[in-house]
Amino acid sequence: MKTIQLIKKSVFLLLVMLTTISCSDDDNVEMQGPLTIVETALATPSLSNLVAALQAADGNLVGVLNSTGPFTVLAPTNAAFEKFLFDNNFASLNDVPTDVLSVILLNHVISGEVMAADLIASDAGYTSTLATGAGGNAMSLYFNTSNGVKFNGISNVVTADIDASNGVIHVVDEVIGLPTVVDFALADPTFETLVAALTRSDLTFDYVGTLSTPNGTAPAPFTVFAPTNAAFADLLTELDVESLSDIDEPTLKATLDHHAVAGFNVQSSGLTDNLTITTLGGDIEANVTGGATLTDANGRISAIVVVDVQAANGVIHAIDKVILPPLE
Repeated sequence: MKTIQLIKKSVFLLLVMLTTISCSDDDNVEMQGPLTIVETALATPSLSNLVAALQAADGNLVGVLNSTGPFTVLAPTNAAFEKFLFDNNFASLNDVPTDVLSVILLNHVISGEVMAADLIASDAGYTSTLATGAGGNAMSLYFNTSNGVKFNGISNVVTADIDASNGVIHVVDEVIGLPTVVDFALADPTFETLVAALTRSDLTFDYVGTLSTPNGTAPAPFTVFAPTNAAFADLLTELDVESLSDIDEPTLKATLDHHAVAGFNVQSSGLTDNLTITTLGGDIEANVTGGATLTDANGRISAIVVVDVQAANGVIHAIDKVILPPLE
């Protein structure tokens, strides 16, 4: 089971992307010799809000980022922090609960040194941050380099590869909030058809609102088995229909219900052979021998192709076949 799928881009694209993100001077970042990550931020006026946030956060984050590392830090600009405060109705950083601020900041820190070229060569995928999501598991971070380097679908790298003695800094234009399972589905184009299904206007259940429920509030956390775009394309062929709109609402709702589990954050390590999983729509069976799979009430088998995309309020596992409710 692979956590991310890597697809190499052309040498030409690699050179273009590196030139684009490395030469930006929008944030007045100065290259600072052998300074630590924190010392570099202190010496960079456009990162003063990041420094203030690190000092205001709960715990010794400054000490952590001054330690040996190495770390990769996604450093929001002052403007990014100002937008974050405005969007969340905070008058200042002092109004953000310190525990929340700490987790958000840790969600900008990756263990190890990840250069822009490493991300570009990977095209798109998931890595983990030092923040923890539901179940105390390391939070996932989605990156996509199809148009610049973007994290979780919202935060763009504006200055890349700022060297520090204990890692590297990439300056970003948005604070990366704590992602829900919905946020990852929206960010990752692999799930575009799933998003279209979940947001169809005639649905009688608010999937987006429900699956955005914060962790610690019922019915969160969630385990979501997310069919890929290819899985939905295969379903249309299987059902001999042209598009999702040809599937009636009761059938679509019953189908979507079979892809979500409420109240549990089940990572791949929690799956076993002959494990009954009770979804919102009914029971399915998990097996792991020979590769992790799910079997629906019709005996149809879905392979789990990507595991453990950990959000703040649940976990996503990508599957290659849509799970169907019992067929008459």
